[in-house]
Amino acid sequence: MREDQQRFLTLLGQLPARLTAEQAAWALNCQPHDVPILVAARLLKPLGSPPPNSLKFFAATEVLEQAKDRAWLAKVTNALNQHWQHKNAAKRKPAVGFLAARPANAAVGAHATGAVCAAARCS
Repeated sequence: MREDQQRFLTLLGQLPARLTAEQAAWALNCQPHDVPILVAARLLKPLGSPPPNSLKFFAATEVLEQAKDRAWLAKVTNALNQHWQHKNAAKRKPAVGFLAARPANAAVGAHATGAVCAAARCS
């Protein structure tokens, strides 16, 4: 938010009617990258019908009202925890297939010149 906008809203004594994802995250005490997770979990609803890759706005009154609801906050916490548990579990899974059996720095093939090629197409 620009400085002049902030001064104007401070004079009014209220939040803007529409919040960006970052502002909604601040109001909910979470990270901006958590907002798309909450939208996907249908715990936050953007205003209108924005395309998937567009800037999304959220109703300030709705966000602040939901932030007072303990049951909704528990759902938010559970959804975020579950999302990051699944993401972290995917990182820990061992890779499957031909490339998984070979260490990352192992050579794939050798050329007639004696040079070692690490590209899969050389073998």
